Amino acid sequence: MLPEFLPGRCARLLAVRHAPAPGVALRGAVLCFVPFAEEMNKSRRMLTLAARRLAADGWGVLIVDPHGTGDSGGDFVDARWEIWQDDYAACARWLQARHPGRLVLWGVRTGALLAAELAGSAALAVDTLLYWQPVTVGDLALTQFLRLRLAAGLMDGSKETAAGLRERLNAGESLEIAGYELHPALAAALERSRLLPPPAGVPVLWLELVSEAGRAPGAVAQKLLAGWRSDGHELRCETVVGDSFWATQEIAVVPALVEATAAMLAGAALPAGAGA
Repeated sequence: MLPEFLPGRCARLLAVRHAPAPGVALRGAVLCFVPFAEEMNKSRRMLTLAARRLAADGWGVLIVDPHGTGDSGGDFVDARWEIWQDDYAACARWLQARHPGRLVLWGVRTGALLAAELAGSAALAVDTLLYWQPVTVGDLALTQFLRLRLAAGLMDGSKETAAGLRERLNAGESLEIAGYELHPALAAALERSRLLPPPAGVPVLWLELVSEAGRAPGAVAQKLLAGWRSDGHELRCETVVGDSFWATQEIAVVPALVEATAAMLAGAALPAGAGA
């Protein structure tokens, strides 16, 4: 595990690189797109466990604190969707220069929205998209984030509403939510985002957590995946039993998710239309 400070568009970025294990054949590079706000902090343990496991298999893995988050430069109020996109693209090129081969974009929760957009741009040549419990509609993610403020307001008798908070954002006001100062420009970009279909020829590996064995992914995910399959995209979707580690009160880990990820990447070449 190697901490790195990388140049970003607006400030330096803290990244942690997990180099491939010595003596193991290099497979390529995996860039992690982390979840939004507090979900990122709740996910750190799982991301580290997965990065170590993938490094043991020959992948070079990079986990970045986006601009305005964690130990990277800037404050959260300075964060912008387009800055994150530019920084992730630069980090991908930096990582590939050190670990050439296949490039995997690993999107976790809202990070999948950013990864999908970047994969569809001309900025990078992406080989595989790996998703952990991807958010498919940014508007819902924003609503969930705003609810954190509403829940806190119930303790002090606040009468705020989600609609009222959105009106204030639309009027150009930044809002403090669970310790994060959300700028209206970032809120608007998140609200507009959708999980885009993959570029032609780029496989999607999709992992969902469920509460019990045999349960299928959620209805929204199933509908989206069915549409992608009918359009001829290459994808595999699997479910893993485990806790929603990004939202649990205490830090939670799901070892089965780590192992499923390693197994899926080991067999990432999929026939057209493949999937669970």
